[in-house]
Amino acid sequence: MAILETVLLLALPASGKSEVRRYLSQLSPEECARDFHMGPTVQLDDFPYVHLMRRIDDELEKGGAARIFFHSSSRPFSDARDWGTLIELVNEDHADLVARRVATPRSAAALLFDRVEAAAAKAGVPARLSALDGATRDRLADALEAEARALLDEKHAAYPDTLSGRTLVIEFARGGPQGSSLPLAAPYGYGYSLAQLSPAILERASILYVWVTPEESRRKNEARTDPNDPGSILHHGVPIEVMLNDYGTDDMTWLEEHSDRPGTVAVAAHGRTFHVPVGRFDNRVDKTSFLRNDRAAWRPDEVRAVHEGLRGALDRIAAAR
Repeated sequence: MAILETVLLLALPASGKSEVRRYLSQLSPEECARDFHMGPTVQLDDFPYVHLMRRIDDELEKGGAARIFFHSSSRPFSDARDWGTLIELVNEDHADLVARRVATPRSAAALLFDRVEAAAAKAGVPARLSALDGATRDRLADALEAEARALLDEKHAAYPDTLSGRTLVIEFARGGPQGSSLPLAAPYGYGYSLAQLSPAILERASILYVWVTPEESRRKNEARTDPNDPGSILHHGVPIEVMLNDYGTDDMTWLEEHSDRPGTVAVAAHGRTFHVPVGRFDNRVDKTSFLRNDRAAWRPDEVRAVHEGLRGALDRIAAAR
């Protein structure tokens, strides 16, 4: 049985992406291969970079300096092109993973700052971190060193001996302002971000789309938010202005309907068109929130609904590939 090499796990915030990842992680390799066409998973996610960009801004503000990434702690990106910055960081993480490249910086925070600056430059964003004075940059590095080091160590620890027989899962959320007409204008939406992914990712990619409405996304976001755990994949909350401005609408259905090949999203990028197979897991009526609970509390009927929904979506992807 062919194993899916790269699955882009896409959805609005709080739609169930992280819960799906948790469910997959507790299955046996045999179950994943038989029912989902997936090998043992390796994970990439852009959320840790969003969290650290907010942390940088918080530390700048604490020291009396201007924020550089977000309008405020509860508002959207100051420059929406940072959606592209995040994709460039994912591209770099992917290249490092394939090459098993290990960085050994004296300062993990300084490396993070350099990486963010380089990724932003590729997305067309002017210099910000490198424009700070030396004392401010050093203070930021000291404040964020422990978090940056933990992220770097986690990245290296996740490198498998080989990617052969494994499935790489890349998770991110995209959308656009509430009331926007479609197609969403760059740099918003999946149309833009998918086109920024590297050819090495797009050539092997399929999309597992967790389908919820923007209204359900907002409801679940409020329900899952733990203000004491803002860096958590399962429990972080997205501010309401961000939910309305960045995730108030979703362009995945439009992209599917306007593809010239049914069952795919057509991604025009790098001088080519990539037809990326897509399967929908319908979570408009919540099937996944229970997965945040202790596994002993999972009910068989809830597990069955998730399992069969995922199997149907992944079967469609496998057939398209």
